[in-house]
Amino acid sequence: MLRWQAAATAALALFSGIASGWHGAASAALGGAVSMGAGALSAWVAGRRRAPTAGGIVAGALVAEGVKIGAIAVLLWLVLVLYRDVVVIAFLASFMVTALIFSMAFFVRDR
Repeated sequence: MLRWQAAATAALALFSGIASGWHGAASAALGGAVSMGAGALSAWVAGRRRAPTAGGIVAGALVAEGVKIGAIAVLLWLVLVLYRDVVVIAFLASFMVTALIFSMAFFVRDR
């Protein structure tokens, strides 16, 4: 999944760079980074919990999802507040595409 997200982020950064210049490319890269970073943090949190019961596994998954949502909110806010020249369309488009790719992980088989 991470490779697909990285490829989508690179493609969107290239397109945004052509359309909006350096700030467009950087904005798209940051949008993808927000999604990938939050997903990686969520996976790390989920992987640290060893639950012996089904309820514990569900609770761990919910905690990891909560961490992911919190990380997304904080990272989106940080980029929008700190990067004055952000190209919002490129930033949000890249974030949404990579988040959608992450949500499709269930349907993709590992090789």
